[in-house]
This record gives sequence, structure tokens and C-alpha cells, in this order.
Amino acid sequence: MNEFAARWDLALVAAGGGGTSRVFRCFKWDVGTWAWLKLTPEPGIAREEAEALVAWKRTPSVVTLLAQDLTAGALLLADVEPGVQVRQRAWTLAEVAALLRDLRASAPPRREHSVLRPLSHRVDFVFDLADRRLAAADVTDPAASTVLRQARAAALELAGNGPVGLVHGDLHPANVLSGPDTRMVAIDPRPAWGDPDFDAVDWVLEGAADFAVLEQRIEELAALVPDQSPHRVLGWCRALAALIAVPGMCAGRDDAQTQFLMALADG
Repeated sequence: MNEFAARWDLALVAAGGGGTSRVFRCFKWDVGTWAWLKLTPEPGIAREEAEALVAWKRTPSVVTLLAQDLTAGALLLADVEPGVQVRQRAWTLAEVAALLRDLRASAPPRREHSVLRPLSHRVDFVFDLADRRLAAADVTDPAASTVLRQARAAALELAGNGPVGLVHGDLHPANVLSGPDTRMVAIDPRPAWGDPDFDAVDWVLEGAADFAVLEQRIEELAALVPDQSPHRVLGWCRALAALIAVPGMCAGRDDAQTQFLMALADG
């Protein structure tokens, strides 16, 4: 950390949350602004995140990458003000639509030497993670295993036959901050090349426990996001619903939303 503080003229002020990464709030002396130093244990993940942030550098709807040391897995990110996680406040589909439009409109086409992998790799990763979580929680319901297996197959089919754009890959209300002028600002991408409709799923499924409500949200969002397909968003919702239900299953919950998600995944 001291190496990066000296190189990038930083004062490390406090540690922040960062999942598998270590994140430090910093003051950047040379320009007099706040920033975040993110240290990722896997340099490959840092390379993927950096490529995506550079690709989205022209949009204020994605956090700005200020500097990088990809060999060390270090990224220096601009501060976002006020920076409250969107999950901690009320939000509207119109705000989500503005974010999704910016992500689509500002992303360049896939370049020849990209380090980013196809969306199918991200799909396999999240389903493998779900399988491990269920096993660790000793959830042995054969019906749940069957639904997850079928859902993985459906998700891989969607990943293989859709349009190809730059996908954030982990776009949910905990990975989006409130920015200036109430703009949503995305952080922490797990990017891939694939169907951008993948990024809509968490938003239309948030809190949903009724199919009619889900369909209404999908139609409303698609009307606001050019080139978004309601049919494909619904397909992604069916394919990924079981993943979203996994925390509930691990906790032994049988609430209305968990039941709805599993029924949606089961078709």
C-alpha cells in the first residue's frame, strides 16, 4: 500500500468494504480530491475490470479509473459523491433505464485483443458458486439441484445466441452508487462480452413475488432502453431466478419471494 501511496501521491485514510478485494479511501494530494485504492488478489480480475472501465470512460454512469498497476492488481478509482449504495434508498425503473442506456451507448465494439471472456464464462462461474453455497449450507433438496441444472443450461443457451456487447456482469443495487444530480454510477464490474440484457435482471426481479408485476416491470424498462428485448430479459429472469433464490434456500426460508423465484426458474 505504501508503494501506491507514494507513486500516486495518496494519503490512506480508511479501509472500506470491497468483497474479495481490499479497498481504501484516500486523499489525492496532487489534485486535492478523494479517491479509492482497490487491491485485487487476482491480477486477472483487475485486468478485466480495468478494460471495462477504460471502455466506459466517456460515461459519467461508470466510476472513473484514475490509475492502474495490473501486475499488482491495483486500481485507483475516482470518488463518487454522495456515493450511497442504491440498495439503501428508493429507486425507479426510469433511473435504471438511464444507467442501462448509458452502458449500452458508451461501450465500444469488442476489440481483437480483449482480455474479457464470453458471458458464458460468467454464467458458469455464478452457477458454480451457487452449487458450492448450497453444498456448504447442506441443502440437499433434489428438486433445487434439478432446477439449478436446468437454469444453467437455459442461461448458457441465452449467452450463446444473443447480441454481443459489453456486459457489466454484476449490476445490482449494491454495486451502483448515487452520483451527482441523482445519476446512478456503476462500480465493481465483473465484465464479459455478451447480451447486455443480462444486466437488467436484478432490477426487474428486485422484491418481485408476482409474475404480472415482473412482466410489467420488464415492459416498462424495455420501453425506456433502446434495443432491449422484453422476451430475452424474461428469459434471463427465468434462467437466473434460482440463483437469486439461493441465499433464501441456504437460510432455510420459504417466503413468498423465494417460492416465486423457484417457480419462475422451474418454468
